[in-house]
Amino acid sequence: MQGDDHQSPAGDVDSVRRRTASRRSNIDSFIVMDVMSRAADREATGSSVIHMEVGQPGTPAPFAAREAAKRAIDSGALGYTLALGTSPLRERIARHYDETYGVPIDPQRIVVTTGSSAGFVLAFLALFDEGEAVALPQPGYPCYRHILTSLGQRWAAIETGPETRWMPTVDRIRALADADPGLAGVLIASPANPTGTMLEPERLAEIARFCERRGLWFISDEIYHGLTYTAKAATALAASDEAIVINSFSKYFSMTGWRVGWMIVPERLVRPIERLAQNLYIAPPAVSQAAALAAFDARDELERNVDVYRANRALLLDGLARIGFDHIVPADGAFYLYVDVGHMTDDSLAFAGRLLDEAGVAVTPGIDFDPVRGRQFIRFSYARSTADMEEALRRLAAWRKADV
Repeated sequence: MQGDDHQSPAGDVDSVRRRTASRRSNIDSFIVMDVMSRAADREATGSSVIHMEVGQPGTPAPFAAREAAKRAIDSGALGYTLALGTSPLRERIARHYDETYGVPIDPQRIVVTTGSSAGFVLAFLALFDEGEAVALPQPGYPCYRHILTSLGQRWAAIETGPETRWMPTVDRIRALADADPGLAGVLIASPANPTGTMLEPERLAEIARFCERRGLWFISDEIYHGLTYTAKAATALAASDEAIVINSFSKYFSMTGWRVGWMIVPERLVRPIERLAQNLYIAPPAVSQAAALAAFDARDELERNVDVYRANRALLLDGLARIGFDHIVPADGAFYLYVDVGHMTDDSLAFAGRLLDEAGVAVTPGIDFDPVRGRQFIRFSYARSTADMEEALRRLAAWRKADV
């Protein structure tokens, strides 16, 4: 062996150059998860943190769901289910729409997914080609943007504000469609994250029908259904069979870590989505599906959880306003308050860092939801216990007093 150069089998000289991550992985982080990680680091050193950053219920999965999971485990090996999910769960989800909304759904149109996140990946792959655009409300859930970008698709912002009650309008969607011939779909969550605002049934129906007439796919993110305080949420399926609905057991059913959700799609999309699901996920977790099926029988327990969120919402709407966090977006549902702190900062990321370090309260900076206007907003989650919310108010009041 002579020298330091070694010949590869193909005769090329080996190089120290190493490949780097793909361009499609060059997306922004999901900032709330970064805040959650930083809060965990502080807790690991003995610091106390009140978690108001992540949209995660402080309650466990319903008792009936946990017991069903135990029975499933004790019954023997838990193998793959069908890619679309188990028939009993798909049938029960269909019955849920008839019972809750008066909308009959064929169980064959239901796809059980590995959380709503997998639902978005499957929907975007099945509905949109590379380069096509999807209209998204701003502010809005950041993972919509990031998933689309990683898949080589585009997104277009539907600006919302006080004049539209922080929700999209048909006029603004029409303007985007007229301006961008590559616009292929619209995605709206109601109740929304981060604002908690909700579309009135009439506006939801108007948007769904406009998309149908215009040849745009309409995706309705209904993950916060069941968590409403001013009026009952409507499903887009009441207005259009062409709507794609995505939901999850994470929020109302208090099952974030179980990673199980569902989609309802037009019949002609079932097989394309099934092929994608087979290849990307094989099947949703079997034990989680068994638990999810039982969760539908835990309504009394789940409604008690909603009562806690309702009390937390009232406590914070009053308490935050008293200590200077008084520019709060209307909060119809979910378990979030989106607060304008422009009179305190123009850097919500740094501001959230200060609240964590100096007050021991973890919140999410608005730039996670709106890269432009979010610099002057933060989001408070009130999904934890009422005792936690009371302690958070005490800490924030003391911090404001010291800061002012």
